[in-house]
Amino acid sequence: MSALMKKLIINLMVALSTMVSPALVAASTWSIDASHSTVAFKIRHLMVSNVTGGFNKYTGVVEIDDRDVTKSKVNVTIDANSINTNEPKRDEHLRSADFFDTARYPTITFASKRWAVGTNGAMKVTGNLTMHGVTREVALNVEPFSNEVRDPWGHIRRGTSASAVINRQDFGINWNKSLDAGGVTVGDEVNVMLEIEMIRNLPGK
Repeated sequence: MSALMKKLIINLMVALSTMVSPALVAASTWSIDASHSTVAFKIRHLMVSNVTGGFNKYTGVVEIDDRDVTKSKVNVTIDANSINTNEPKRDEHLRSADFFDTARYPTITFASKRWAVGTNGAMKVTGNLTMHGVTREVALNVEPFSNEVRDPWGHIRRGTSASAVINRQDFGINWNKSLDAGGVTVGDEVNVMLEIEMIRNLPGK
């Protein structure tokens, strides 16, 4: 093979490599944008209604592999002291040793272990949830990721919604009071609702 032919082949290979879509080359990494996301929950109160609340401070990184989403990863850290139920006295009680005991356990973390995809594109993300010093396996029901969108400031964004049901007793959060008419002050089942917007991390930044 002549030197000219070798050079033409090499140039062709380089040209083809630059035509490959970046999304097909490697998984992308995304940071959760807390200013446009929600980490919320609701729990039964006095056996008659649900009280809602959430956490104002959290960080998270999601590694998305669009070629095989089962290889994706997510790690989230929540500041337990940032709990907010719109009632300061209640929030103070929730931070106390009766509930989250934030003086000893200031963070709540979730680290994925397994991703599964359903026929409609919805995902089940199973991972370790650590709260109140206890780690339990929890499954999140996650909607398909949105398409990528470039915002007016040049950031690439995408999002999803997720939900889960956990039992606070599983994490050693046991405080309660019985009611005279029967039942208890606080339910055990906690519904978790997540609205997540992410910003794509660019290489080198």
